Amino acid sequence: MSKGKTTQNIRKHLLTGVSYMLPVVVAGGLLMAVAKIFGGALVGDHPETIPGMINTAGAAAMSFVVPVLTAFIAYSMSDRPGIAPGLVVGALAVTVKAGFLGGIIGGLLVGYIINLIKKYIKLPKSMQGLMPIIIIPFLTSLIAGFIMLAVIGKPIAGLQDSILAWLKSMQNSSRFVLGAIIGAMMGFDLGGPINKTASFFCNGLLAEGVFGPTAAKIIGGMTPPLGVALSVFLAKSKYTKQEQEAAKAAVLLGLCFITEGVLPFAASDPLRVIPACSIGSAVASGLVMAWGVTSQIPHGGIFVVPLMERPMMFLLALVIGSIVTALILTALKPKLPMESVEEEYLDDLDIDIDIS
Repeated sequence: MSKGKTTQNIRKHLLTGVSYMLPVVVAGGLLMAVAKIFGGALVGDHPETIPGMINTAGAAAMSFVVPVLTAFIAYSMSDRPGIAPGLVVGALAVTVKAGFLGGIIGGLLVGYIINLIKKYIKLPKSMQGLMPIIIIPFLTSLIAGFIMLAVIGKPIAGLQDSILAWLKSMQNSSRFVLGAIIGAMMGFDLGGPINKTASFFCNGLLAEGVFGPTAAKIIGGMTPPLGVALSVFLAKSKYTKQEQEAAKAAVLLGLCFITEGVLPFAASDPLRVIPACSIGSAVASGLVMAWGVTSQIPHGGIFVVPLMERPMMFLLALVIGSIVTALILTALKPKLPMESVEEEYLDDLDIDIDIS
């Protein structure tokens, strides 16, 4: 199989995973957004209230994002036998803080393992029914789960520790540089371990009365969904109809500081989306640090901006960072292949042709 064909197949598998993951992201994100609208930025601290319950439901939905992505990447590669081990490996990716990147790798890994098992393990005809319900789920979960825990998880944990130590050593250097580093990490894996490491660092400084990095954290998480959505609106011909619909939800999710709103785009095209998000977030976070914007509230997105120091400068930095993200992504993104455009056009026509 040619390299181009292999790349095309991988993209197809990623898009399948994204198509199943997207409703989970939207449902969870919108539930959390509604909870913040009615319960305030700190709604998560009051789970006994109605908004708190809505927020809890949204958080539960978001916890399934990576497992669903992993399971349906595997499903695309190996059909229904990939779903169960995909869910297992996706959950392990969350456990070891591998994030959605770990989920992507895990999904591909599960798919390849299942295809190898189908090829090399042959049972008598009378026992073939055991393959999809016992043999494949067990062996695949065992092998791929071990690889996730022993091979992928440890390097990511080590990377987290190294990055945290590096960030702490940067405290007394340029405020713009520190903000840019925080923003780049927030925009890199979009809710994954590097994102969480930057967030942990900022929360630690907040507890010590240093409020600038918290504003950098918030804007670094808001910029990617808004920037990607702006790119979609500027260059619709470069995005599928499904991505155009996802962009509408990404706007609301971005305003609510739910970075995962950009995951459907990053999962299907990580080599273009991740650099654009990292650079845009770095610019936005660097500017709020340089301009002296501070926040004493660690979460809440647009709802806590009025409570910040110098809120108008925060909004200006958010606009600039989103534009930077959109311009970079639009420049990197190729136009859709003609066959994809034709397929969408035919889908819109909704014509059934009976040749029987």
